[in-house]
Amino acid sequence: MTKRRVRVRFAPSPTGALHIGGVRTALFNYLFARQHGGEMIFRIEDTDSNRFVPGAEEYILESFKWLGIPFDEGVSFGGEYGPYRQSERRDIYKKYARQLLDEGKAYIAFDTPEELEAKRHEIPNFQYDASTRGMMRNSLTLPQEEVDRLMAAGTQAVLRFKIEPGQEVRVHDIIRGEVTVNSSILDDKVLYKTVDELPTYHLANIVDDHLMEISHVIRGEEWLPSAPLHVLLYRAFGWEESMPLFAHLPLLLKPEGNGKLSKRDGDRLGFPVFPLEWHDPKTGEVSSGFREAGYLPEAVVNFLALLGWNPGNDQEIMSMDEMVQLFDLSRCSKSGAKFDNKKIVWFNHQYIQRTPNEEIARMFLPTLKEHGVEAPIEKVATVVGMMKDRVSFVHELWDVCGFFFVAPTSYDEKTTKKRWKEDSAQCMAELADVLAGIDDFSIEGQEKVVMAWIAEKGYHTGNIMNAFRLTLVGEGKGPHMFDISWVLGKEETLARMKRAIEVLG
Repeated sequence: MTKRRVRVRFAPSPTGALHIGGVRTALFNYLFARQHGGEMIFRIEDTDSNRFVPGAEEYILESFKWLGIPFDEGVSFGGEYGPYRQSERRDIYKKYARQLLDEGKAYIAFDTPEELEAKRHEIPNFQYDASTRGMMRNSLTLPQEEVDRLMAAGTQAVLRFKIEPGQEVRVHDIIRGEVTVNSSILDDKVLYKTVDELPTYHLANIVDDHLMEISHVIRGEEWLPSAPLHVLLYRAFGWEESMPLFAHLPLLLKPEGNGKLSKRDGDRLGFPVFPLEWHDPKTGEVSSGFREAGYLPEAVVNFLALLGWNPGNDQEIMSMDEMVQLFDLSRCSKSGAKFDNKKIVWFNHQYIQRTPNEEIARMFLPTLKEHGVEAPIEKVATVVGMMKDRVSFVHELWDVCGFFFVAPTSYDEKTTKKRWKEDSAQCMAELADVLAGIDDFSIEGQEKVVMAWIAEKGYHTGNIMNAFRLTLVGEGKGPHMFDISWVLGKEETLARMKRAIEVLG
C-alpha cells in the first residue's frame, strides 16, 4: 500500500478574532506537516453568512504572519485545489448534496422552526432521527407530488442526512485511541439549506477534506462529537479509503483549570487571549492582543506548543525547527491543558534574553520616542545588553534604564536620606576632578584610577559608589557604576555630578 502524502488544513470561520486555542491547533497542524514533509492548507469556512464579520479573515492572516506560521496553499496563497473559501464552492456542494438525495442517503425536510419547537415541547430530549422522522414533514412522509409542489413554490427546506440506527461507528483517533459510538444516538444532521443554497459545516467539511486530499484532521476536542457523523458521511459517499486520520487536541483550560479558557478569563486576570489586538466592527469593543501587550511571537509559539504536548524530555525552550523534529501527536495529552499566564511571561523573558541586543533595541526605539528621546542605535543596543535581563517585556526597559537617556531632575528622597552623607558633596567634587583627568574613559580605565584614588584617600568604597550612583541615576538602581558612566560618557557624567552637588549640597 502506498503511503499517503501528508496534507493538513486549518479552517477557521471569519466570525471574529482568532482565539489562542485556534492558534495552537494551527501550530500543531504545522508542526505535524513539516515533520512529515507535507503541506498545510488555509481554508475559510464561511458558509454561515449570518455570522460573517468584516475584517476577520484579514486579521487571521495577519496573526499567522506575525507568529511565523506559514501556509503552503489556500486563501491568499493559491494552489491547485481551490477555491479555498467555502462560499465560492456552492456548485461543488450542491452536486454532492444531490448525490446523497438521489441515492436515498438524505432527505428533504420542510419542518418550520415553530413546528420543531412544538415537537421539542411534546417529546422530552427530542432529536430528529430514525425514531421521530416518520412523524415530521419531510420527503420520507409526504407524497412525492406534495414534495414537488413545495419545492416548486420555493418553500424553505433543508437536506437531512438519513442515519440508519443500530450501526457501530468506529473512529480511530491518534490521541484518544479507538472511539466507538452506536449510530442510534446520532441525529439526522442538516447538511444543506435551500434558503441560502449553502451547506452546513458537516457536508462542506467532508467534501472539502476529500477533494483537497486531506490526510489528517487535527482539530480541537470540541469537534470530537461530530467525528462519528463524519465517518458515516465518508461511508455514504464511498470514500472510506481516503478518509483522513483524526486527532482531537485537548481543550485549553482556564488558569485555575475549571472550564474552557475564554476572553473573560483574560480580562479578569489581565492577559490577552487573541494573538493581535482586535477591534470588533459590530460593538466597537477593543480586545488586547499578545503582540500589542509586548510578547515576542517566538515566545507565544513555544509556550503554546507545550500546552497539551510533551516533547519527551525536560526541554522547554525550543526553536521552531526543534519543535518540528520532536513533535509527535501520540505524545499529546487527552486531558485539558491549563493556560498558565505566569509561565508565558517567563517564556517572554527567556526569549528577550536570547534575542540579539540590536533587535531588542529596535523594538525599544518607539518607547524612547514616546519619551522624547532620540539616541544612536549603537548606544541603545549597549544599554539593552546591560539591562534586558531585568525585564520580561521590551516596554518595561524604560523604567529600568531611562536614566541612561534622560538626566535625573530630582533625587529619590529615601535613597538620598540613606546614601548622601555629610561629606558626600565634597567627595563627589573630588571624584569629578579624578574622572575629568582620566584619558581612557573605558570601564576598565575608570575603575583602575578611581579604585586607586579611593584606596589612597582611605574612603569607604560603598559610600563613594552609592553617592556616585545617586548623582548619575537619581536613585539607588542600575548596573555597575562604571558601566553607567562609560555609556554616559565623560561630559554627561561630570555634568550630572555637578548638578547633583548643587541640588543636594
